[in-house]
Order: sequence, then C-alpha cells, then structure tokens
Amino acid sequence: MKTTLQLLAEKHEDWIRIVESFGCNSDTAEDLVQEMYIKINSILLRGVDIMYNETEINHFYIFRTLRTMFLDLIRKEKKVSLVEFDTFSHNFKTEDLVNFQAVYNTFLHNLDEMHWYDKKVFEYIEAGESIAGLSEKTKISYYSLYNTYRRVKKTLLEKL
Repeated sequence: MKTTLQLLAEKHEDWIRIVESFGCNSDTAEDLVQEMYIKINSILLRGVDIMYNETEINHFYIFRTLRTMFLDLIRKEKKVSLVEFDTFSHNFKTEDLVNFQAVYNTFLHNLDEMHWYDKKVFEYIEAGESIAGLSEKTKISYYSLYNTYRRVKKTLLEKL
C-alpha cells in the first residue's frame, strides 16, 4: 500500500499544471509544488487525513493549498521592492564605508567606562536574561533594572 505522499507524487505533473494555471512560470510552479509537499507532510504528521478513501487524494484540498501558497507568494512579492544594482552603485561612495571593528571597539570602550552596576545590568539583559527574571533573582526592582538598561543603551547609542 502506498503512502499519501507517494500518491501525491504520482500526480506531480498535475500539480505543476494547476500552479502554472495561476500564472506562474515553470520554475516557480515547481518550487510551490515542492513547498506544498513539505506543508502536506507536516499536516499528515499532525494526524490530518487528506484522503477520500485509501487510494484517492482529496484534490480540492490540494488545490486550495496550492492556491493559498500562490496568493501568499504574490503578497510577499508586493512587499519587496527591488533596487537595481546600477542605481545603487552610482550613489555609493567609498567614504560611506563603515569600519565595524572600530565601531565595536568604541562600543566596548564606552561600556567599560560605565559604572560596574550599569555595565552588569546591560550585559545580563543583552545576553538574553529577561528583566523580570533578573529582578526575581537579584531582588532588584523591575523598573530600576528597566530604567538602567534603557539609560545605558541610550548612552551607548549617543556615543557611537
């Protein structure tokens, strides 16, 4: 007995034609169908059944999945604006380059010059500790820690 994904793969060319009927080129159609396989596999792993019986796939469900994925792709493409490289490269000047190592060294120097308490609060929160968790562990007021962190961050940004 074949698995659901094997039955889906047998109709691969049909799925490609469906996506191409939405207006996609063949490469995009292929990509969407491959993404559909991944999505259907995750649905199957959650226990959802997409079969009418043991040998027939719910074609409408697959169509709706492909259509939804296509519409999501269209929405994402509208949000992204492409900038021509030639336009960008003409406006780019070599003096606009940033020496990130120098900026990072300045940041570390400014942080080292701060009071030890401010520095430690900033380091703990930047390392991923939540303010609430740090407050509970140290018995220091949440608002005191929050204000310290915010003040240190603002100071460091101003000095850069």
